[in-house]
Amino acid sequence: MSEPRKLEVLRAIVEDYVHFREPVGSKALVDRHKLGVSSATIRNDMAALEDDGLITAPHTSAGRVPTDKGYRVFVDHLAAVRPLSPAEKHAIQGLLDGADDLDDVLERTVRLLSQLTNQVAVVQYPQLGRARVRHVEAVLMAPHQILLVLIADTGTVEQRVHTVSEEVDRDRLAALREKLLAGLVGAPVVKLGEALGRVVGSLAPADQSLAAELGRGLSLLAESSREDRMVMAGTAYLARSNSDFLQSISPVLEALEEQVVLLRLLSEMANDPRGVAVTIGRENAYDGLAETSVVATGYGGDDGPKLGILGPTRMDYPASMAAVRAVARYLSKILAGS
Repeated sequence: MSEPRKLEVLRAIVEDYVHFREPVGSKALVDRHKLGVSSATIRNDMAALEDDGLITAPHTSAGRVPTDKGYRVFVDHLAAVRPLSPAEKHAIQGLLDGADDLDDVLERTVRLLSQLTNQVAVVQYPQLGRARVRHVEAVLMAPHQILLVLIADTGTVEQRVHTVSEEVDRDRLAALREKLLAGLVGAPVVKLGEALGRVVGSLAPADQSLAAELGRGLSLLAESSREDRMVMAGTAYLARSNSDFLQSISPVLEALEEQVVLLRLLSEMANDPRGVAVTIGRENAYDGLAETSVVATGYGGDDGPKLGILGPTRMDYPASMAAVRAVARYLSKILAGS
């Protein structure tokens, strides 16, 4: 059995099993695919694939299903991630355009990705630790109370009411805010303290004390930025795929509830030259996800947070990879322009 034909027969089995949800036999392959060989030859090819651990018989029928190893070979031999259709791209743009803020953008993103793939969709929040300062705002709420707002280039917004020891009026606060803004824009959030020190040191002595207090408030915003968390949608699709799980679906649902599991899994997924990473079955370190696959990619630049989908190993990998990559690229554009 030649390697090209081996891959072609495996591809046909994966595609038929994903589409028809039932074990695939040699006659079905001959009828549905132009493989150029007889049914007897296909049976021999399937036996060789089974010997290689790429397909298996779920019961005594003549049909075969892909194994985790078979799916891995299939995914690894996809030449490239196909582009989405114009209609799919238009749907992405239509749903994500017009979102009000980061929370709204990410909520729309997971709903969209779930609808495109019929799988559970997840997206990590951007972290301020990887970001740079885009904007700083200071709004006088009362003579000693100031609303501080820190906006990062990831689209993340943090705010808090900060109490200062001395009374301040709007004009003085506005002037100080302009000086803070000029010195902080573009600074890495993780080095906000250093940038603040330079700004405060450049001010007139009469303003340094108040500026230092505002700086402490901004530093607290940076330190208390959102912990690793994610948004999720589409668990109903998982429930509808209950028959794809040989064992109980409960461990998968438990893993979804324990967001730390998925967050760790997404963070540990390696980058792929095609831009989309895939972990299949027992490649997932968490036992509860041993019958699932995860397709994920980063957004918002190098080392950025990730978004992706989770579902049973019997999934349409080419379509899922295309959707994940396209949504991530569009999300990155939105955040870059926000």
